[in-house]
Amino acid sequence: MIASVRGPVLSAAGTLVVVEVGGVGMAVQVTPQHALSLRLGQEALLHTALIVRDDDLSLFGFATREELTVFDLLRGVTGVGPKSALGVLAALSPDEIARAIGAEDDAAFRKVSGIGPKTAKLITVSLAGKLVPVAPAAAGGATTAAPRGTADSVLAALVGLGWAEKNAAQAVDEVLAEVDDATRGSVPTVLRLALSRLGPQR
Repeated sequence: MIASVRGPVLSAAGTLVVVEVGGVGMAVQVTPQHALSLRLGQEALLHTALIVRDDDLSLFGFATREELTVFDLLRGVTGVGPKSALGVLAALSPDEIARAIGAEDDAAFRKVSGIGPKTAKLITVSLAGKLVPVAPAAAGGATTAAPRGTADSVLAALVGLGWAEKNAAQAVDEVLAEVDDATRGSVPTVLRLALSRLGPQR
C-alpha cells in the first residue's frame, strides 16, 4: 500500500498530478481544486489510496488525511467507485459531506456527476453516524465557519509553496473570516486571497 507520496511536482493539469518520488514520476489523481493549488517544482505531500484492479493500478491523492478517510468511506458504499468518490470530494468538503449525511440530504450527492438518486440515498444511509461535522450549522441553517476541507487544502498548498505554517494558517483564517459563505468553499479563490495577504516571500 502506498499511503503517501512526497516530492516536487512535475506536472499538474485537470485532475492528474505527477510527483517525483526517488527519481520516479508518480501519477496521482486529485480533485481539480487540489491540482490548482499545486505549483510546478514545489514539494507536495499527498495522502494516497492505491486502487488495484485486474488491469489497472490507480493512485488517488488528497491534501489531508480527513479527505482520504472520507474517500475510503465513500468507496465502501455500494455503487460508488473511486472516481465517483473523488467527484464527491471535488464538489463537497468533508465537513459538508458530514452535514449532508447527518441531515439525510441526498440531494447534495445527486448533484455530483456519476451519482444517481439511488446511490445518493445509499450514501446517506450507509454513512449515517460515521462522519461528524467539524463546525455545526448555526440556527436557521447558516454556516458558522468555513468548511475545514477548504482551510486544510489552502494551508497545505501554502506550506508546499514555502510559507511557514503559522503565518500561512493566520492568513487563511483572516481571509475566511472576511469572505462570504460561497467564497469560503472555493480553494483556488481562498488560496489567491491568502497569497495576496501574505505578500512576496522574503
